[in-house]
Amino acid sequence: MIDSGVSFEIRHLFEFRLEDPGSSPVGGDLYNPDQLFQFYSSRKFKEAWFSEDRLTCNAYEMRYLIQQSRFDGLIPDQYHLNRINAFFQVMEQALKGGAVVSPIEIAKMDVVLSDAFLELGSHLYLGKVDPGHREFGWELKRKEPRKEVLNKLQLAVDGCEVRKSLEALYPDFPMYKRMRVSMMGFYEKARSTPSSWERLTVSKSIKPYERHQLIPKVRERLDFWEGSQSEASQESEWYDTLLVRRIEQYQKHLGLNPDGVIGNATLRALNKRPEDLIKQGAVNLERMRWLPDTVLNELILVNIANFSMDYIKERDTLLHSNAIVGRAYRKTPVFNAPMTYLVFSPTWTVPPTILRNDVIPAVKKDIGYLRSKNMRILTFGGKEVDPHSIDWSKVTASNFPYMVRQDPGVANSLGLVKFMFPNQHNVYIHDTPSRELFSRDDRALSSGCIRIERPVELARLLLADQPLWTEDRILAAMRGGREQTVMLRRQIPVVILYLTFWTDSAGTPQIRHDLYDRDEALFKALNESVVVGRGA
Repeated sequence: MIDSGVSFEIRHLFEFRLEDPGSSPVGGDLYNPDQLFQFYSSRKFKEAWFSEDRLTCNAYEMRYLIQQSRFDGLIPDQYHLNRINAFFQVMEQALKGGAVVSPIEIAKMDVVLSDAFLELGSHLYLGKVDPGHREFGWELKRKEPRKEVLNKLQLAVDGCEVRKSLEALYPDFPMYKRMRVSMMGFYEKARSTPSSWERLTVSKSIKPYERHQLIPKVRERLDFWEGSQSEASQESEWYDTLLVRRIEQYQKHLGLNPDGVIGNATLRALNKRPEDLIKQGAVNLERMRWLPDTVLNELILVNIANFSMDYIKERDTLLHSNAIVGRAYRKTPVFNAPMTYLVFSPTWTVPPTILRNDVIPAVKKDIGYLRSKNMRILTFGGKEVDPHSIDWSKVTASNFPYMVRQDPGVANSLGLVKFMFPNQHNVYIHDTPSRELFSRDDRALSSGCIRIERPVELARLLLADQPLWTEDRILAAMRGGREQTVMLRRQIPVVILYLTFWTDSAGTPQIRHDLYDRDEALFKALNESVVVGRGA
């Protein structure tokens, strides 16, 4: 019996590639040729997306899901969409006219559809861009590349579960699907964006109940985003009670202090077009895809861009705390590490960067700085050195042979407790004596470590499995005046990440300022035709 038909042509496509590895058997680029060969050889080269030379419902579903990939922040055209659309049109016209499409063309399209599934599935599972590039500042451990995507392709075509199989490759966090829904809303808004989108600016913040010529435009911009019409006259320059309430609610969604004052941070958000939020959504959906898929029973989650720390146990947030993170030039890194111990009444050994940039210049100006900060100079062997015995006029950062240590106390830069998860960055979570800073909207104020507003509550939760550590004892240890280390009975994962957009459990988009200016570089990488990283 002579072998013929579509399966015969599919086999010959791969044999052609083996004979000429530098060429494409389908007349265009294939992203995953090796996996395609593995897939088709396992099914004896039987077509996956056609039945009796007709496109199956699976094929149409695949095309639809490629089109929908824009809501994942991806580019549908990079998954062969133009070629798929052209072929579908040819097939539909042929059916109407009673014509026949050749087995070789069907074979090529079958392979292209499978390649599209593998490529899209890979990007949904692992992300499109390699997060290890220094521009993206991401050092979290990723999911392990596996044959997950190829397995899902086999399930998709054999069980007619294309949508289910692709969605199974989404990150294992409910928030991802909520973010996709928000992206749909951004795209819908983009269709009705006014042709003239004026940039709103003020030289002085507008306070509630003042009159200002910008108020009608602020009201109009809120109407656009809320899909509503103001009760007040659009021409009214009076910052009335209703608008104050709307602004306060809007500020909550921005992570700002909901004081109703219309300042630069509020206007910066109001000036964003839907297209800007689509870009912001795209880069943060990609960051979600970079996350490891292990569902942890207990973790401490820090979102740098949200200036926040959350203690999560069994998927419930037991503690939310405002946080202070690294300045733009002393960025808090994105990484994860296990927390293993606490230190009450900590001393603080000044890190080299702070010693060089801050402490030595301050001491050169006023030697009394050390006493005022409760700091001592020590040799690296631990012997104390009289600061008056040092010729500070000759001291530089490169020739200073000592270390500087701050003793425990309420003025200690680490506050009264630090939470340790040893890491190469020498970054940890700690208390702070500067409590007033937590009321600020912009809390990128540290040298890289994470200061939290509620250290007592965190210590109590972490030591809940050690009954002797009551809250009274914790408070006494914090004010004890000498260092006391307490080992945790279990290691608690600390995950520090950077998300400037997500959608909360109520379905509300949460937008944050890109304080480290990382979104633009990632968006550019996502839109390159050649991706930086490739999936499993």
